[in-house]
Amino acid sequence: MFRQSNLAKTEPQPAAQAEQRPTIVPPCDIYENNDEILVIVDLPGVTKDAVKVHLDKGVLSLEARRDVQPTQGTPLGVEFRECDFRRQFAIPGGIDPAKINAELKGGVLNLRLPKSEALKPRQIQVRAE
Repeated sequence: MFRQSNLAKTEPQPAAQAEQRPTIVPPCDIYENNDEILVIVDLPGVTKDAVKVHLDKGVLSLEARRDVQPTQGTPLGVEFRECDFRRQFAIPGGIDPAKINAELKGGVLNLRLPKSEALKPRQIQVRAE
């Protein structure tokens, strides 16, 4: 069974530190089928080069950085700002780390964690005597 751990927390930024980059725990969905575990993470405004995925001792770590380019004109309201994303997941045994695949498309990161053959369900043949 796959379990997640929110080791990084979203903390409100004090007014005195308003210029510092906030760290955000990105929302995600996790699905499991016979062949893999799929983790879908929302990373709006993040480019491929700003994403780091690391697996170490059964913990999958995700770090991303969103840089917002200033636009022309005077801002009347700014909600989409620079930030860092961080999230960690405990990965169950039986995942093949050499075959983990990460793809970023349209601000959504898809992490495919393939199961080893030992974890995949299989039909057991019944023999008659």
